[in-house]
Amino acid sequence: MENLISLVNKIQRACTALGDHGEESALPTLWDALPSIAVVGGQSSGKSSVLESVVGKDFLPRGSGIVTRRPLVLQLHRTDEGGEYAEFMHLPRKRFTDFAAVRKEISDETDRETGRSSKQISSVPIHLSIYSPNVVNLTLIDLPGLTKVAVEGQPDSIVQDIENMVRSFIEKPNCIILAISPANQDLATSDAIKISREVDPRGERTFGVLTKIDLMDKGTNAVDILEGKSYKLQFPWIGVVNRSQADINKSVDMIAARRREREYFANTPEYKHLAHRMGSEHLGKMLSKHLETVIKSRIPSLQSLISKTIAELESELSRLGRPVATDAGGKLYMILEICRTFDQIFKEHLDGVRPGGDKIYGVFDNQFPAALKRLQLDKHLSMDNVRKIITEADGYQPHLIAPEQGYRRLVESSIICIRGPAEAAVDAVHGILKELIHKSLGETMELKQYPSLRVEVGNAAIESLDRLRQESKKATLQLVDMECGYLTVEFFRKLPQDIEKGGNPTHSIFDRYNDAYLRRVGSVVLSYVNMACASLRNAIPKSIVYCQVREAKRSLLDYFFAELGKKETKQLASLLDEDPAVMQRRTSLAKRLELYRSAQAEIDAVAWSK
Repeated sequence: MENLISLVNKIQRACTALGDHGEESALPTLWDALPSIAVVGGQSSGKSSVLESVVGKDFLPRGSGIVTRRPLVLQLHRTDEGGEYAEFMHLPRKRFTDFAAVRKEISDETDRETGRSSKQISSVPIHLSIYSPNVVNLTLIDLPGLTKVAVEGQPDSIVQDIENMVRSFIEKPNCIILAISPANQDLATSDAIKISREVDPRGERTFGVLTKIDLMDKGTNAVDILEGKSYKLQFPWIGVVNRSQADINKSVDMIAARRREREYFANTPEYKHLAHRMGSEHLGKMLSKHLETVIKSRIPSLQSLISKTIAELESELSRLGRPVATDAGGKLYMILEICRTFDQIFKEHLDGVRPGGDKIYGVFDNQFPAALKRLQLDKHLSMDNVRKIITEADGYQPHLIAPEQGYRRLVESSIICIRGPAEAAVDAVHGILKELIHKSLGETMELKQYPSLRVEVGNAAIESLDRLRQESKKATLQLVDMECGYLTVEFFRKLPQDIEKGGNPTHSIFDRYNDAYLRRVGSVVLSYVNMACASLRNAIPKSIVYCQVREAKRSLLDYFFAELGKKETKQLASLLDEDPAVMQRRTSLAKRLELYRSAQAEIDAVAWSK
């Protein structure tokens, strides 16, 4: 089974490479859920020496004032064999075997972020991995030393800025706090203990480390602190003896320094009974063991977080849509699939699966009949108008029996009025279909991804509707013209019979222009026109549905598809001009999803093997 800490280190490195720290996304982050150890202490408390003792290498910058001006995420990887080397996250393909060069790179990278002549700090961490057979698997975060006074070249806010930065790391519930305090100062004034107590008042995740024990005044010792009598923590205090500045100047190596540390605790009477749990070697092993225990306890919550995040990432990726294909065939297929989705949504509106199609029936059931009623054909067939039209139709020779030409002209001039409502019905349905096109465009999620394609599909659909409207208008008006062009003979054959029953054809021809006769002619024509209106009221909706609605469902984008097949790769690519921000977001999410799936598989494997 892979060491748990190594697994977490690997996941943390992947999170770092992807910037998965939660600043840019509302999604939960794996980095924050993974346990880590933050090293906290005041300036000159011996933080750097403790870290170097745990690692066993000189690699940290030294000097007066604030030396650590950026967080250093230090990942230690125990190797079975081979040499020792270091790698920086910002220099992924470069190995450092000279740890003096590591120290210089830390300083240079700090200066690149904060400025060489500046004493400013930055919360952007430096990530360093050290591989060695002489280290334990561990992740430590070295934070800038807490200070009480700003020095020259620093803003007045530096004291609060450093405290806020340190607090942002250690206030996370998954952070283990390594509080470094010098033994030659009063523990009550320890910056590390003060801030640790504020974020962890019960000391449940704080480890106390006492440095500079060998530098205490003669006659004093740190036994009460190390035994937890002066300030009790849940975990035992650990004392360390670091190299002195003289040792560092003489380049005393870590092996010799550790040996001298062991001898100090073993041979000093006050600390002899505590020697088994003192020293930097014990500190490293104890932290490694505790970190692994914490990680094991967090596995169920990690699994839950990872599963939830995978579902959210998959959901957002689905919303963003698939990435654009690279080849012409793939692009064409993608466009066709998106268009088919749009077309299906449009059909669903018409078929009642989605709202909107019912408005077409409203045109046929309300708007069109109301328009026919508004024609007021009885006024058109007033006595004066009937007299005028019959007289004009007779010309120089009056009719003999019935004014057939007058009848025809009266019928034609009345029925022709239906053209207006018929055209209006066609236009109304056209308007509804256009509205459904716009709705369908908005409801096709894939089209939001590609603005140019959305415009082209919308234009093509509207152009198709325009063509269908012209065809529908032509067919509908032909129905009206057919009623005008051929009158129903059976209706008028009743007229002579009525004359025989009640009329007297022997009267003067001029008597037939009297008011009663003209009213009768108007009444007959109105009856016929009403019969024709009833017929057209049923026929016109059928024509509109057949020519517009049915054809829109059947062939809305046929012309667009035909033109699409003629386009070159470059033209197809121009239709799939996705927003660069969306492309970048999808790529980022895909990488995060890959990371989380990999982490899920590896953590599940660890969980099953326990």
